[in-house]
Amino acid sequence: MAGLSRSLLACLHTGQLAFLAILVAGGITLQVLACALYNNWWPMLTVIMYVILPMPLLFFVGSNSTSLMSSDGDGWVNFTKFLTGASVVGSIAIPSILKHAGIICWGALLMELSSFLIFGVAIVWFLHMSNEDSYSMF
Repeated sequence: MAGLSRSLLACLHTGQLAFLAILVAGGITLQVLACALYNNWWPMLTVIMYVILPMPLLFFVGSNSTSLMSSDGDGWVNFTKFLTGASVVGSIAIPSILKHAGIICWGALLMELSSFLIFGVAIVWFLHMSNEDSYSMF
């Protein structure tokens, strides 16, 4: 990408940001539709996990984002990995438990899991963008 002009690179980065915004908006829309279409607001419990998910990364990792991908690390990095994993499992488990208990139907479960998948793609896309030189969140 070194041979491209600055204006073309700026346009590509703007397109990536727009794609990230569309992914997040699609995930939120599916989350709300899973509740509104079936007139049952219990699936909104997964929003708690979506809010908790980035908190360990923001509080405990600091400026060294490469330490999350390595197998070695200090206690705080391992604690961050544990809390992030627990939030991911909770994001899948809450709608599954609600379906098993008969509180939500299959359509709401599929919309909830689709919303989780879209949010996961958005997080991976954000991490890919933050590894580039011009975007560095961490």
